[in-house]
Amino acid sequence: MTWLTWRQFRAQALTATTALAAFAAVLVVLGLELRDRYDEVVAGCAARHSCATARDAFLGQYDTLVFLVSAVLLALPVVIGIFWGAPLVTRELEAGTHRLVWSQSVTRTRWLAVKLAVPALAAVVFTGAFSLLLTWAASPYDEVDGNRFAVLSFGSRNITPPAYAVFAFVLATLVGLLVRRTLPAMAVALAVLVAVQVAVPFLVRPQLREPVTTTEALSAQTAEEGRVDLGGKQVQILDFVIAGAWVMDSGHTLLDAAGKPVRTDQVKSCMTGDRPRDVACLAGKNLHFEVTYQPAGRYWSFQWTEFAGYAVAAGALAAFGLVWIRRPIL
Repeated sequence: MTWLTWRQFRAQALTATTALAAFAAVLVVLGLELRDRYDEVVAGCAARHSCATARDAFLGQYDTLVFLVSAVLLALPVVIGIFWGAPLVTRELEAGTHRLVWSQSVTRTRWLAVKLAVPALAAVVFTGAFSLLLTWAASPYDEVDGNRFAVLSFGSRNITPPAYAVFAFVLATLVGLLVRRTLPAMAVALAVLVAVQVAVPFLVRPQLREPVTTTEALSAQTAEEGRVDLGGKQVQILDFVIAGAWVMDSGHTLLDAAGKPVRTDQVKSCMTGDRPRDVACLAGKNLHFEVTYQPAGRYWSFQWTEFAGYAVAAGALAAFGLVWIRRPIL
């Protein structure tokens, strides 16, 4: 049974191996180039007193390329689910070949278990290799960017992608087992997997750990790193970043020493257009703001939590499929 499953799967395995080799070549070149450029532009920026400019230039040069390869890996589990999982059982049911196998000594449960195990293992190998390569290649970029919790970065680095790939494959296979038609199964699986990819980072992940709320003083550095918004009645710091952490609120209202929101007219005298002077002026007014975030040290706990969640979900779906396939209607 294992040999037969492999023969049926070898075309997909060969295609995946070819694609992985091509992407590996791209990622190795990208990784080496990023390291050379990092050493040239970012590593010695402190001596030149231009680190902010150097970081912006480095990120701006490679953000599109890193975005594209990250997006490919983020989409890879969905592709595996649609093209490996959805047709896995439906093509057998549509052709009627499952009856020939079941009439031999192979039970339905063993038949489905082997058909799930071989491609699932391949999904772990291919997605895991791609993820490790991308994590290595993009590490200089991620270090400068300092935002490993970003949706695209988190979902395409380290250990989460292989677990999601197995989940996507098993879920799509189960959809095919229930729908029993290849094209409808692929469409349903695509819709469900896209919904999961949207729901997990925006609805589930923020609830995994209670965030930390702290008060940040408006120093010259924080005023420089955050964008001051004077568009409304109250002054806000937008896009404030804590290196490596997940800042969960993008707008932070500035507060005075008494904890009251600062109005625009209170600091408008600092906004002359001379940024160094403006920053120093704001920093001298004893202002602060509250930040809600997930600390950088929680990154791996989030990775392992999602890994475990996808693995448990895949196991539960596989168990349901092994029970369902024993129904006589098949």
